[in-house]
Amino acid sequence: MKTIEIKGFFRTELGKKSSKEIRKTGNVPCVIYGKEKNIHFYAHENSFKNLVYTPAAHLVKLSIEDKVFNAVLKDMQFHPVKDNIMHADFIEIHDNKPVVINIPIKVTGDSVGIIAGGKLSIKRRTLKVKGLAIDLPEALPIDITNLKIHEGVKVSELSYDKIELLDPKKSMVLSIATSRVAQKTDEEVLAETAAAEAAAAAAAAGEAAAPEIPAAK
Repeated sequence: MKTIEIKGFFRTELGKKSSKEIRKTGNVPCVIYGKEKNIHFYAHENSFKNLVYTPAAHLVKLSIEDKVFNAVLKDMQFHPVKDNIMHADFIEIHDNKPVVINIPIKVTGDSVGIIAGGKLSIKRRTLKVKGLAIDLPEALPIDITNLKIHEGVKVSELSYDKIELLDPKKSMVLSIATSRVAQKTDEEVLAETAAAEAAAAAAAAGEAAAPEIPAAK
């Protein structure tokens, strides 16, 4: 997994007023949840572009003044209207301690179900995994080559070297669904056509049998 470096500065004051002043200068209030203590700092919002606006997962090297912390992004809050970053939470990681992180899936292969007219339906775009930082991949590949229509892949059917999947085993990750056209078999289409023709014929017969109302004199 690739590492992104973010440079920041320790916060000398905490609280809503201080956070508001930090945001006014184009910076983002942040916190690192460490093993011994939590560390509060801030970094410029431009530093987060390669971390946030990408589907890939990354390790983060936080260079805060003269200190360096290795971490992963835990959570990020955005402004409800402007959509700019309001706050970022990180978890400090260590070489000998497993870390929990969400890693995106990567679909590979040409499904026989899609070739037959089906449509790929992705239920989970990321999976929660646990493992040492050195063993974490950038993405979790899932080969769909042999998947037919109505078939899918559950968490229990996936496994990767040196990492543990934490999502519920029965959870569906992706499936090959039928398109609106493919949902109907030939027999169903013929049955619907016959029913429509019968209804039209019955309507025509009813009109023919209806008594003629004489015109008023």
